[in-house]
This record gives sequence, structure tokens and C-alpha cells, in this order.
Amino acid sequence: MLLKTIQMKSIMNKIALTFFLILFSSGIASAQEIIKESVQDTLKTQTSNQKQKIDGVIAKVGDYIILDSDIDKAYMEISSQGNSIKDITRCQMLGKLLEDKLYAHQAIQDSLKVTDAEIKSMMDERLSYMIEGLGSMDKVVKYYKKNSEEDFRSYFFDVLKEQKLTSEMQKKIVDEVEITPEEVRNFFKTIPKEELPVFGAEMEVAQIVVEPKVSEAEKQKVIDKLNQFKKEIQEGSSFATKAVLYSQDPGSRASGGFYKMNRKTPFVKEFKDVAFSLAEGEISAPFETDFGFHIIYVEKIKGQDLELRHILLTPTVTEEALKEAKEKIALIRKRIEDKEITFADAARSMSDEKETRTNGGALINPKTQDTRFELTKLDPSLNSQVSNLKEGEISQPLMDEDQSGKKKYKIITVTNRINEHTADYAKDYTKIKDLALKEKQIKAIGKWFDDKIKDTYIKIIGEYRDCEFTNNWLKK
Repeated sequence: MLLKTIQMKSIMNKIALTFFLILFSSGIASAQEIIKESVQDTLKTQTSNQKQKIDGVIAKVGDYIILDSDIDKAYMEISSQGNSIKDITRCQMLGKLLEDKLYAHQAIQDSLKVTDAEIKSMMDERLSYMIEGLGSMDKVVKYYKKNSEEDFRSYFFDVLKEQKLTSEMQKKIVDEVEITPEEVRNFFKTIPKEELPVFGAEMEVAQIVVEPKVSEAEKQKVIDKLNQFKKEIQEGSSFATKAVLYSQDPGSRASGGFYKMNRKTPFVKEFKDVAFSLAEGEISAPFETDFGFHIIYVEKIKGQDLELRHILLTPTVTEEALKEAKEKIALIRKRIEDKEITFADAARSMSDEKETRTNGGALINPKTQDTRFELTKLDPSLNSQVSNLKEGEISQPLMDEDQSGKKKYKIITVTNRINEHTADYAKDYTKIKDLALKEKQIKAIGKWFDDKIKDTYIKIIGEYRDCEFTNNWLKK
């Protein structure tokens, strides 16, 4: 896993491979992807020349075991997600499963917290997806060849818990790695000039948003409805069921409005303030955030952690309010076009979008946390809005609608277009820092494996002892 050279091709290849495997580890046991019939055919084709053998234990890591059939299941999971398995050997797949087991084993040794409530929430969300795909719970149970729903839930709970432990351990290792500007500079200096990466064309984009005003009457309708929900729940109705049926929060609706949080969790301030003011078992009064109106029910308080459910309702926006918002954004656009005010100053003083207002409307790329967007990786909806804009040109008013159905108007401008170019330390510092950090993280992961393999009981059985692994699983 350690990088042995600083040549750019080697760096890019190994970074890509390592982080593919890290991402794959969370997908391999997810079980929410419905495996298509063609996947079975792919697996049969790949293994047609192998002798059929009885399934059994082929490896052990701490208290975790790996069965020969686990390798076949891993192949099926990769194929079900549309990835090719033709170049992945059984030895490589076993190596990946060994990594997952070591992560999970060490997570337990390090007392990383994974609660039953978290796993149950994950299970509920994924089960709803699986039932939708296969048609019923009975079909899900049959598909996984379990004797009963209870049998399946017990099996699936263990799968999800191991997956969560694995991801938490990976996150702990990577999050502890930091990099200094000096390390970034040294990383860049060691790349041969002819091997410097070429970065694709990019752009910087800014926007101004005007949200339609909601009438007090519409707000009161939502407040009254939430108060009615609260009364019915206090009289015995299920909060979770109400959330599934009525909440307009797409992120939590399927799980009955469930969230787990602590004071460091990045939630809206107003939401956190209310949540942490409640006692266990208490339901809040309706309160407002930028997303709409909520009620919160605190299920459990565990030290600094809260397990809660909430229902979100958004007031209806009238056609008249939408028309007024469109007229306002059109007037702002005209003032900018007439040079009365700059786009950035208009965003700071007139935009309703808090996240971009202080930056003069500049959008932040969520993947890189800087202002540049690579054209080939641009979100399709944003791409359609800016692809034909010249630098400095302002779009016509555009109506946006989020997942919860909330509507708003905006104008967009391209503030800077950057052509494809060879990496430049000053201009591309953020990207170079990201590459340097990933290389350091890979080294940290490699060292972690070296250390933990030495201290952990690991046994590989039978023909798999002849495998050539990346890590020293055989402790030679």
C-alpha cells in the first residue's frame, strides 16, 4: 500500500486504487443494491472452469471469519453496482475482505461507538429500498435464502454493523492525518516536470437568489397542522408513522424522521438549539428554520448524543409571491446590467441565500471546498444553466425547486473560466494539497495495516495460503 516512488503516474494510479477500495468496502456489504440476473451469469462465466467445492472457513481475523462463499458474494456485489470483475482475482478479493475484517476487529478494540439505534435506522432505510425493488419482505427473505424475516433481520443487522465498524475505523485513520504547507511544497517539487498532472477546464460561478415571501396565513396553517400532529402523538399516535406519511424532509422521511446528533454535528443552529433544550420523551412546539417548520421528539439522550425524530412541513407559496420574486430578481439583473451595482455587491446586499451571500454569490464546490468547478464533473443541472454563458454574462431569471418542493428564483454568472493546463503550484494549490494529503493518508493506512497485522490473530487456510497479498497477512 505504501507509495515507493513519487512519479506522478504511480501516485495517481495508487491513489485511485486505494480510495476505490476504501469506498468499495462500504458498498460490498450494503445489500441495498438489488442484484440482477445477469450478475449471476457473469459469476458463473468467471467460475465455470473452477471445480465445485464445499463452502467453508478460509480465513480468520480476530473473532471474524471469512467463508469461501463470501468471495462469491463480494463479486456479485461489485457486479450489481455496474463494475467489472474480470480483472479481480479471488486472492485480491480475499485480501480486500481481510482488510474489512481487520478494520472491524480493531474498531471494537478501540471502542469505537456504533449503536444499535444507528444500525436499526440504516436497516430500515435499506430494507425499504430492497422491498421496493423485490416487491415484498417475503421475497427479500427468499432472495437471501433465510428461513424467516427474523432470521434475515438478524443476519442483515450483523452485516450492517460490521460495515459501520469498518467505515468508522477507516475514517478514524484518515481523519488523524494532517498535512503542512511545507509538505505540500515538497510533494510538488519531487514530481518530475514531464510528469506534472494536467488539470481540465474549470469555471467559477456566482449566483443571486430571491425566495418568494410566504404569507403569515400560510405559515399559521402549517403551525396548526404540526400542533395537531403533536396532540395526536401525545394521545398515542406514532411519531415515526406521522413522519413517514407527512414530513417533507427527504433525508429522514423514510426512516420515520430519525436523526442522531451531538453538539458538533453540522445541523441548522435553530434546530440544534431546540433539540438540546428538550428532555427525553418530550415533543417540541412548532419552530421555524430556513427549511420550513418542524416539531422534534427526543427519543434518547446518551451523554452528549441525541437520538430524535422530526417532522418538517413547508408552507405553500402562492403564485402571486412567485411572480413578485421573479420581478425582483429581474430588477436586480437590470441594475447589474446597467452598471448601477456589481454582481458581487448585489449578492451581498440582496441575495436571500446565506451560504453564498457573504462571498459575493460565489458557489463553493462541495467536493473540493474551493470555488472552482471542473467542467467534465459539473452537476448536470448547473451545467445546463451555465454552459452557454460567456465570462461576465448574466443568465435570465431561473426558477429552482429543491427536493422538498421549495421554489426560488436566481440569476447566475460565470466569473472566471480557466482553460486546461499543466499543474501550477500557485494556481492549483488546493488540488496539489489534496493529492499530497491522499498520498500521506495512503502511507498512514499502509503503516496501520503493518502494525495491526503483527498484533492480531490472523489465519489463512488451504490453497489461499499460496496467494500473493499486498499486505503481509501470512506474516512471513
